[in-house]
Amino acid sequence: MINRIVLNEQSYHGAGSRSVLKELLKKRGYTKAFICSDKSTFDVGVTAKVTAVLDEAAFPYEVYTDIVPNPTIENVQAGVAAFKASGADCLIAVGGGSSIDTAKAVGIIAANPEFSDVRSLEGTADTKNPSVPLIALPTTAGTAAEVTINYVVTDRERKRKFVCVDPHDIPVVAIIDAELMSTMPKGLTASTGMDALTHAIEGYITKGAWEMTDMFHLKAIEIISASLRGAVEGTPEGREGMALGQYVAGMGFSNVGLGIVHSMAHALGAVYNTPHGVANAILLPTVMEYNADATGERYRAIAKAMGVEGTEKMNAAEYRKAAVDAVRKLAVDVGIPQTLKGIVKEEDIDFLAESAMADACRPGNPKDPTKEDIAALYRSLL
Repeated sequence: MINRIVLNEQSYHGAGSRSVLKELLKKRGYTKAFICSDKSTFDVGVTAKVTAVLDEAAFPYEVYTDIVPNPTIENVQAGVAAFKASGADCLIAVGGGSSIDTAKAVGIIAANPEFSDVRSLEGTADTKNPSVPLIALPTTAGTAAEVTINYVVTDRERKRKFVCVDPHDIPVVAIIDAELMSTMPKGLTASTGMDALTHAIEGYITKGAWEMTDMFHLKAIEIISASLRGAVEGTPEGREGMALGQYVAGMGFSNVGLGIVHSMAHALGAVYNTPHGVANAILLPTVMEYNADATGERYRAIAKAMGVEGTEKMNAAEYRKAAVDAVRKLAVDVGIPQTLKGIVKEEDIDFLAESAMADACRPGNPKDPTKEDIAALYRSLL
């Protein structure tokens, strides 16, 4: 069997690492940057921490903020037009998954205009050219979009999200600067952190998992479970830990895929605009219970990485329960809702299940679900 790993050309880690932009842009020969940053990130002054570095270097740039949570086809189309008009030759994404995903789509279409119909990028589109060079600076510790070959776009007309998987879209450089994450409120820190944990756990149990990605995912689970509570409370150690843990998770899952937690969460985001991290966090323990009997001994390793003691003496039922319980307790400790009550409407469940079955993440799930299985999982959380 042949396995593939795709990672950034370079990545920089540590508080204040955005300072490398000053020399990085010049060394790579770029002349003007098109900065993709959602309005909330811009309004709270986080984007300015990056543009200040560019100002100091007298490097030209233009800022594009027409980006919404769960970015849409229309966002991408407007971004492509704005990028072309700007005369820029590189992209800088400053923000969470929405900003980075938008930048990825813009960069791919700008370099591959035959894919200007955004829907044509769904799945594994056969693009010929690498994206316009993209440098990603995440401001949330969760999506790991800065190191993945995936991006997600919302189709409002059809009320669905679609996943695009393309090695050509990976940012050439990722800069993981925890100082850019310091303004995240508790709720966002919690939900994006649980998103990162979902990446690590789903990546570890997905059908495509192998030794190298196992190494990434187990380490990510360990770091995240030890750091998320502190990050929510705002400790520097917690913030730094989450910045690293979510990136390490991204190194793994980007290369092997995910599962139905993400499929079901994508459906919720498309229909109700539910924040992706919140959806994942609510769904994860319940879907773990559903998948448990198809995961061999892997829940033993998950439980141990979550800090559970005595896992080596547990039988299968015990360590599987221990893994699920540890995940659920972490979610409760950081304030994640435990049900979909008030989010999901009974009359929408058939459509949600249908959308989840069609999602690109579903085939990677360790157990092959039916539409009825997914509908039952949604209902169990009402």
